Amino acid sequence: MLKRLMVGVIGTNCYLAANEDTKEGFILDPGGDAQRIAREVRRMEMHPQAILLTHGHADHISGISELEKQIQVPVWALDREKAVLHDTEANLTAEFGGGQGFTLDASRYLTDGEEFVLAGVKIRVIWTPGHTAGSCCYYLPEAGVLFSGDTLFAQSYGRTDMPTGSEREMVHSVRDILLRLPAATKVFPGHMGFTTIADERAGNPLSAGNYPEDSARADGEAEA
Repeated sequence: MLKRLMVGVIGTNCYLAANEDTKEGFILDPGGDAQRIAREVRRMEMHPQAILLTHGHADHISGISELEKQIQVPVWALDREKAVLHDTEANLTAEFGGGQGFTLDASRYLTDGEEFVLAGVKIRVIWTPGHTAGSCCYYLPEAGVLFSGDTLFAQSYGRTDMPTGSEREMVHSVRDILLRLPAATKVFPGHMGFTTIADERAGNPLSAGNYPEDSARADGEAEA
């Protein structure tokens, strides 16, 4: 079961994913509206095992403090994003936090390529710098799903002009990593609507336009 909530002042996509049999699940990028998220968790009868962060910007982390008061759940993020989470300028909370910047420390720091199981589903961490130095995506190979954060959008990609961003790294992350996932992969981004890898290969401005057939990679792995 997958539920999208658009939260915060700019409409960040917060995802709630739950195993329909066990009710175990996870929350991805709770960027605001903590009480609303908590209500939906209760409505789904969901038992969240972790909050997963794609990156440390204010619009993706601002709901965590209040949410943790209502739901005891650990926060996981990529290890390379620690510096952003710890810096009020880099995480944009100083600018967009109503004059009250804040920092965040994750309970667990993940590594690029690490695999783990949440709610009975295998999840692989893919480091995709460009939007921030430690941006990452979460790939569920057996479900054919990618949570792409602010790296890959429908026919677009994330901004690179904010602290620790890089246009060169964004091009590599989208063109050489994400668009080499299987074409049928469903993409759930941090903002706006859903897409697929096939659609982004065909129309994303960063697409190389020529990717090997998926059948040539029997394991369905992303290629760096």
